[in-house]
Amino acid sequence: MATPDFIRTIRATAGQQLLWLPGVTAIVLDDEDRVLLGRRSDTLKWSVIGGIPDPGEQPAVCAVREVFEETAVTCVAERVVLVQALNPVTYENGDTCQYMDITFRCRAVSGEARVNDDESVEVGWFSVDALPELNEFALSRIKQALSDAPTWFDPMT
Repeated sequence: MATPDFIRTIRATAGQQLLWLPGVTAIVLDDEDRVLLGRRSDTLKWSVIGGIPDPGEQPAVCAVREVFEETAVTCVAERVVLVQALNPVTYENGDTCQYMDITFRCRAVSGEARVNDDESVEVGWFSVDALPELNEFALSRIKQALSDAPTWFDPMT
């Protein structure tokens, strides 16, 4: 995945130390409540759509932008699903980040799903009962986006 220029600038002076960064995840649904997924070019695994807001960019605007950039689908952010601090991640190059993820439920309004950048090798719509193999991060967010019930996390876990 491409590292945003502003993060490269920070890394030039911060080195590989832990960076605390915002992140967004978009659970995009169509009129049939199918979920839009992308198969990542770096891992070849199916995933929900997401990214890092540019400095000053509103999280919902970032979610809509990321969906379009990666899939050519235009969507609207309907609501916040979840806000959660994730565990730190250390990348292959040694850089360490920790993300505050803001997950949005989004509704597709136009566009045909297709690979629209180099972050995915495949994109597609999936019925909730026929999802490809996904990690727990993606599955839990999809489940929560389809529910109107609040999610509570035990801060001790």
